[in-house]
Amino acid sequence: MKDLPAFLKSEKYKKIKFKFLKTQHLLIKAKVNGVLGNFILDTGASNTCVGLECIEKYNLEATYHSHTAASASSTSMFTKIAKDNSLQIGSWKQPSATLILFDLSHVNEALSQQKIKPVDGIIGADVLLSGKAIIDYPNQYLYLQ
Repeated sequence: MKDLPAFLKSEKYKKIKFKFLKTQHLLIKAKVNGVLGNFILDTGASNTCVGLECIEKYNLEATYHSHTAASASSTSMFTKIAKDNSLQIGSWKQPSATLILFDLSHVNEALSQQKIKPVDGIIGADVLLSGKAIIDYPNQYLYLQ
């Protein structure tokens, strides 16, 4: 649709480029607390997550979280939670983001087997819903309002 970008701009959507990895995951750049990193854009992930190994990198104040996380490849993973973080994807900003922290080594191991650099986290449905996300797969753009 040729008019989609113009229409979304008129609706105050922010346009953010993503790229496809050879695994067909969507890779997007995002800033957490002002620090840039690589994230997988995952419509099937309920929450936005950061790997436990990135707590210091992103200056996160992590606290114990009573819930466990699950993924397609793992179940019942220990988690922590970090509240009140700034999240920026392109020019779109969420000033008070809550992040779930857990071990992403299984994700990064699978990526490394495909010779893909590790990611710091996952942008999940919580962000996509709050930003009223529209994903333009053919042109590789994420739009957030």
